[in-house]
Amino acid sequence: MEKIDNKYEVGDWLIYPKHGLGKAIDYEVQTILKKKTEFLVVFFEQERMTLRIPIDKMNELGLRSISGKDEMKKAMIALKGKARIRKTMWAKREKDYKDKLNKGDPVSVAEVLRDLYRGEGDPEQSYSERQLYEMALGRFARELVAVNDIAIEDAIKKTEENLKATS
Repeated sequence: MEKIDNKYEVGDWLIYPKHGLGKAIDYEVQTILKKKTEFLVVFFEQERMTLRIPIDKMNELGLRSISGKDEMKKAMIALKGKARIRKTMWAKREKDYKDKLNKGDPVSVAEVLRDLYRGEGDPEQSYSERQLYEMALGRFARELVAVNDIAIEDAIKKTEENLKATS
């Protein structure tokens, strides 16, 4: 196998905005249409999915290393902020939330969580709001797990405690 020059090593935790936390498991070179293409192979445990991401498209697709502790602290602070519930139609808000989730940075994901969080005594969430909230919570908590080396249950508990601090 040829040596592939890249900033990620096999075993690194990575964030792919559309799928969340994954682990670099290999590099591959494949010949497609008589052209050699280099890929980073990333396994996403939550989805039980493996992706081959072309090396020359990684930046364009938003692949990044997991956040540092300082970035996660900023995201935890964002969870405690005041929710920004806009009075626009759900379809527009849903698109905005999905765009933020797909940016992939923890502060944007935290803002989605904060805005969709419903504490006790708050109005019920719709099914689609709940689905989006659960997706955001999963992505946020899994990055928290990788950054702080804690159990997923502890990451979810810590995240929800920070959300409750606002209500």
